[in-house]
Amino acid sequence: MTFQITVQPSGHQFVCEEGETVLAAAIRSGIGLPYGCKNGACGSCKGKVVAGSVEHKAYQQRALTPEEKAGGYALFCCATTDADLVIEAREVLGSSDYPVRKMPARVSSIEKVAPDVAIITLQLPANEVLAYRAGQYIEFLLRDGKRRSYSMANAPGLNAPLTLHIRYMAGGLFTEQVFNSMKERDIVRFEGPHGSFFLHEDSDKPIVLLASGTGFAPIKALVEHLIEEKSTRPVSLYWGARRPLDLYMNALCEQWAATLPHFRYVPVVSHALPEDHWSGRTGFVHQAVMHDIADLSGHQVYACGAPVVVDSARRDYVQLCKLPPEEFFADAFTSEADLA
Repeated sequence: MTFQITVQPSGHQFVCEEGETVLAAAIRSGIGLPYGCKNGACGSCKGKVVAGSVEHKAYQQRALTPEEKAGGYALFCCATTDADLVIEAREVLGSSDYPVRKMPARVSSIEKVAPDVAIITLQLPANEVLAYRAGQYIEFLLRDGKRRSYSMANAPGLNAPLTLHIRYMAGGLFTEQVFNSMKERDIVRFEGPHGSFFLHEDSDKPIVLLASGTGFAPIKALVEHLIEEKSTRPVSLYWGARRPLDLYMNALCEQWAATLPHFRYVPVVSHALPEDHWSGRTGFVHQAVMHDIADLSGHQVYACGAPVVVDSARRDYVQLCKLPPEEFFADAFTSEADLA
């Protein structure tokens, strides 16, 4: 049995199979609903059910509060239906431009750049190219049927390998493998590209890039894309970490700031120790932006990292700094603990 889903305000329609989530049906049909984690943890796919009703699979309450649910909102990555629906959602142009593919890749290098961060480089088969937008992610396909998502940390390029930044989590199904048993020349399988986090190039507004931890990975890809496009839009990158050593590509960011005429870099450390000899900015990274740019009404913000950082930035920038809600673009990273 199939059901018709109508999206407002665009009027786009697509078919949803019985037991299929609304988001999965939209992706299959080439409809660009916004999304991130696809597992009910980040809230990026949240929208309103205008007519009809949905049932939710398991999700995290921080992504959809009881009040929001009572108000008709749903997480479309977890929502199924047994009747036709009318939904209200902001569509993301370009999110379905490139086909989702399942591909093998060879691990060409594993570099430990911090005690708990590894950069792995994947080489695709000869004559194969993964077309994607800077900021999107892939899902590793694990043997037990589970998946783990990581953003590409480099802008797309012909014959370029894929690089991914992976933070270690004790007991993590995939990160334990990366840090303890994965070797160069190992073969992995993945599916992608996924995600609606990428640069919206129909604007000339100044850009604020906000990253926490390994949320720097897709932000790095966005910067590389801006460089390739020779963009003249002013860009301010704020990268937050607990300690200075967690800013594992600080030298690259400083190089960008020194060589790119429209680029500014502000590292922020929240838990520096005396032995770190840190003399830079301290505190919460999203608040550093507010201190420097009190009025965000004329900006776009791209935020990536821990959900608490992304959620705090979204709330404070819209409520206190006049940022239009539609100019806040985010990818809230979910940990393997979120996926258990």
